[in-house]
Amino acid sequence: MIPLVFRQKKIYQVLYFAFLLTCISWFLLPPVSYAYKILSRSAIVVDAATGKVLYAKSPNLKLPPASTVKLMTAIVAIENANFTDITVVSKRAVQVAPFKVGLKVGDRVTIETLLYAALVKSGNDAATVLAEAVAGSESKFVQMMNRKAAAIGAKNTKFKNPHGLPSSGQYTTTADLSKIMAYALTYPELREIVGTRVVEVLTENGHAMFLKNTNKLLWSDDDLIGGKTGYTRSARHCLVCAAERGDSKLIVVLLGSPNRETLWKESEKLLRKGFEVMLNGKDQIMFSKSSWDVSSDITEVSHNKKTNPTVKPSKKNYERDIAAKKIEREKKQKIERKHGETVTKRKDRNERNYRIAEKRNINTKG
Repeated sequence: MIPLVFRQKKIYQVLYFAFLLTCISWFLLPPVSYAYKILSRSAIVVDAATGKVLYAKSPNLKLPPASTVKLMTAIVAIENANFTDITVVSKRAVQVAPFKVGLKVGDRVTIETLLYAALVKSGNDAATVLAEAVAGSESKFVQMMNRKAAAIGAKNTKFKNPHGLPSSGQYTTTADLSKIMAYALTYPELREIVGTRVVEVLTENGHAMFLKNTNKLLWSDDDLIGGKTGYTRSARHCLVCAAERGDSKLIVVLLGSPNRETLWKESEKLLRKGFEVMLNGKDQIMFSKSSWDVSSDITEVSHNKKTNPTVKPSKKNYERDIAAKKIEREKKQKIERKHGETVTKRKDRNERNYRIAEKRNINTKG
């Protein structure tokens, strides 16, 4: 039988050896940045102009879409009806589960009013009325939504209703939502609506509705074009949005964020990092786990570059570098001027509605 003292000594030796190996591996393994950890179940950042993925976490993971569904509802509506068309609110639409904007049975409303109610305030009643007005029934409208999704290239998406309330078999991915958002932005009318902070709309019966956008980023990020939020217990907090800075335009999508505060912070983080990649010529950063791994971190991927030996620059090369830097500086200044003009236009767009809100003592802060 091995003496107790000898056994303890052996245990200490094993523990010491394990500790030594851990220390060695810590210094030998390449460093990995966890600065961009994303808690949302799925996320993606896309260059809107090219469709190039700059950042991703489980982009093809099928998840409940919540009210981001309403982007496709708006697309199908705008392609199959006129803004000025008038429809009557049905009893079925009024009885849909919240959130609702307060439409009443018999209200006569335009397609434009319904689009504002569905996209700005995320009214499920407004989305249902749109479906009935365009297709005659919700089921036929959903068929149109799915055909359109397939045509856009959103092949991992299936809709079951026009508002996003939980329904068995309804799902989408962040990759698909980025395509849907990019397509929606091709319509200036939809771009205008999703970027509206506050607005007052009227039914043809004179029923006034003051709508405040559910997208808090509209108040904190001047680069933001607009977007669509979503929430259900199963989907958790969701957002699809677009932003532009100069000639660069980004689309960011997050699904399954644990809370609203995390949703806003991660959206801002991804937008900021995406613009760094596009505007400063940095390497793209993409990290995508397999679809079943929904708890993985996003990490910055280092790109190894071959280093050239130091060479003393010639006068010709020096002058060429100076000229290139001058051109780059002028390009950045042009982008900054254009960005400033765009921001001013966005601020002016909401001025009239802010005045209405002030008269009614309505808080318009995000």
